[in-house]
Amino acid sequence: MMFIGAEIFIEPGQTESEIFHWFKLMSDHGMGLTRIRMFENYMRKGDDWDFSLFDLAFLAAEKYDIKIYANLFPETEFSDVGGFKFPKSEENFRSIANYIQHVVEHFSAFKSLYGWVPINEPGAGELPTDVFTTQKYEQWQANKPVASYNSNGFTTFELAEQRFLLHYNTWFLKWLTDEIRKYDAYRPIHVNNHDLFKNAAEYEFPAWREFLDSLGGSAHASWHFDYFDRSQFAVAMSANAEMLRSGAGPIPWFMTELQGGNNTYSGKRPLCPTADEISQWLWINIGAGSEGGMFWCLNPRRSGFEAGEWAMLDLLDQPTDRLVMAARIAETVSLKASFFEDFEVVDSGISVLYTRESLWIEQALQIKGVELEGRMIGGVMKSALSYFEALSEMGVHTSFNEIGEYDFTQEDYCGKTIILAHQISIPSKYWHSLNGFVEKGGKLIVDGLTGYYDENGLCVMGANFPLKPSFGAVVKEFKFNGNMFDLPLIDGQYLLQGHLWKGLLKVEEATSIAESRGTSDELEILACRNFFGRGEVVWIPAMTGLASRIQRNYAALSEFVRQELRVSISHLPLSFKNHHPGLLIKLIKNGNSYISIFVNKSGASQNIPLFINDLVFKELVFSASQPNSFTDNVIHIHQEETLVVEWTMKA
Repeated sequence: MMFIGAEIFIEPGQTESEIFHWFKLMSDHGMGLTRIRMFENYMRKGDDWDFSLFDLAFLAAEKYDIKIYANLFPETEFSDVGGFKFPKSEENFRSIANYIQHVVEHFSAFKSLYGWVPINEPGAGELPTDVFTTQKYEQWQANKPVASYNSNGFTTFELAEQRFLLHYNTWFLKWLTDEIRKYDAYRPIHVNNHDLFKNAAEYEFPAWREFLDSLGGSAHASWHFDYFDRSQFAVAMSANAEMLRSGAGPIPWFMTELQGGNNTYSGKRPLCPTADEISQWLWINIGAGSEGGMFWCLNPRRSGFEAGEWAMLDLLDQPTDRLVMAARIAETVSLKASFFEDFEVVDSGISVLYTRESLWIEQALQIKGVELEGRMIGGVMKSALSYFEALSEMGVHTSFNEIGEYDFTQEDYCGKTIILAHQISIPSKYWHSLNGFVEKGGKLIVDGLTGYYDENGLCVMGANFPLKPSFGAVVKEFKFNGNMFDLPLIDGQYLLQGHLWKGLLKVEEATSIAESRGTSDELEILACRNFFGRGEVVWIPAMTGLASRIQRNYAALSEFVRQELRVSISHLPLSFKNHHPGLLIKLIKNGNSYISIFVNKSGASQNIPLFINDLVFKELVFSASQPNSFTDNVIHIHQEETLVVEWTMKA
């Protein structure tokens, strides 16, 4: 089932006619799903509960056949825009349980209630210092199991707060869902994670699948895309969506919050999405397997933080061009309802992986000094994003996974590729898995200081490097080599660049693929290729991905990746024949029908020659604003355009 919707903000001072009008507008614009923040502050005074304001919303939803996700929002300060993340005290903990009982018991009687969101945007960013958390931390410390691996007895970072926060988010979310289940045994429970590029290390998604019915997220350009400029927001949305798809695994996922309107004082940067951006963001999420998307929000709140902001209606309660665009997409999805009943993402077999331990250790190592991208917080994630963006500009729909979400249980990985870009920590439990992945036919592309540390911050480089069996080489040392430097590949027709450090390799079974002469004219091996079992490793111990990202030029990196993945790419149903900066593609299918989503953020109209494998053009499903065409395997797409094309398999 596919849902397009927008949050309706309910607050005291609103009239019954206003509330019913908003639900009518939802219905008029083809939106079948909303979410409502169930503010305890607006329902309770002392021991007295008054649900009447929110009852109006649920009654309006019933009248206009709108489904509601009820977002639990226990009592908090008026200025708290995001809501609670953890209890502050035992008293607060009991109060939250009491609130859940009253709200769930009352609103479960409404037919318009679709499901529950137990907490808004989990993820604190850092460990709270309140009494309740401190006690939970002490209990966890006293009872945590002894690790099976201890970095060979070396003294290392404990990273206890980071490990506890991972545990704590899971524990609290599970407790909240258990409390809901006491009073509502069957409605779906959903959660929206936020600021994924920074908070990902707090989220243990595989564990959450055990008690959630679906996974979601908030992906607000104004709040969550610090690592990108506006021309990159589409690829940021794409990577964010792929992280959620990976986290959800076998359960559904749904984009819970997208920026619907202008922000003035709230958010980290002021922004009003264009109608084209609304189209891009919504279609990108659908193309990544989401069951739809909701916008924050339909109507502007009138008081407090965010007053008058973020809405898809103007201050006169009239639809903006953003709402009209969302309605057009909702109509298109409705017309293609049979396709979206049971569709799936087309797996390219290419996955960019990140590790949460890399994010932890990167943060633990921060000191004040010269600011260089590869040494700063964000270097790890941006390195992974660099390869994702390069592949996007090649028209390759790529997965983006935390290493614990990747399936290492298969017996055959032929045709599969993993990219590890500057993932400075590879936990010990994955050493055997990665070696086995290659031995069973997989391909690894590795750059930067990947594998420099274990999960505790112990440097494992050297003669006993745990990935030496598949890498076929070891690092002699890493040398600082300036902000940018050339990395000449042997027989390469393109010149890669590195950032900060070059690794000097001692090859054993591997073959050199990049060399230079050192200061004393000795030959330095800077990259290698190794065949191990049925698979292969390409290892460049320099930050080539991040160097390309810093320079905003993926031409050489894309050519390198295309050469390394030429066999895999040749088997894809659809991809770009050339590198197209600012372009991306998402690809989904249902049976023999395929739908591709093309987005153009290049700043100019483009003609894109396509590689098409066993597909036949059927029809243009959606074009945001201007006439477009497909001739001679070339897509013509205008600046800022989103094109949705349906294909069928050749007979």
